[in-house]
Amino acid sequence: MNPRRIAMGDRAWTVRIDGPRSPHSVFLLPASDDSADVYDPVCARLHTSDLGTFAMESITGLGPADVTAILDELGLSWVNLAGRGAGAELAWQACARGFGRFQSLVVADRGHPAAPGVDGSVLDASTGPVEVPTTVLATKNLPRSVAEGSARFVYGEFRVVEVDVADVATEAEHELATEIVLRTSLW
Repeated sequence: MNPRRIAMGDRAWTVRIDGPRSPHSVFLLPASDDSADVYDPVCARLHTSDLGTFAMESITGLGPADVTAILDELGLSWVNLAGRGAGAELAWQACARGFGRFQSLVVADRGHPAAPGVDGSVLDASTGPVEVPTTVLATKNLPRSVAEGSARFVYGEFRVVEVDVADVATEAEHELATEIVLRTSLW
């Protein structure tokens, strides 16, 4: 992975860039407590499908507008977006506010912020719908019934895939990579 530091004002983030130069790129957002290399096994699998990868090392202090600004800085006008945990929440928000920037969305461990969560609470009722094909990976941390509640906030093809693990990035990286590859295809 080739790290690139992106500075905006007094803040900076590192993006790990790797894979083939391709018109099909995947931008990955980690959970809050993930290590910088959490997506390395997923990225290796994506590279074999001719996908370039751009993985944030951390999302600390990152907001939806920052995601768009980082994409601009990287010269990425249209990407597939994936995230898990807090990174999934940020991915939902970025897609809801970034019409035309995202080809697809794949999230794990978090439903849409305006949909009721496991405990019935809503994280962010102001997050609008997304208008891209979306896959939600239901895990031990996100039951299928809760994941399905996100469907009404997706104005596009919507799928829920059950994965019987707690940590998709380390226990089911093959499944996460497969779902991302499926979403990058325009067929």
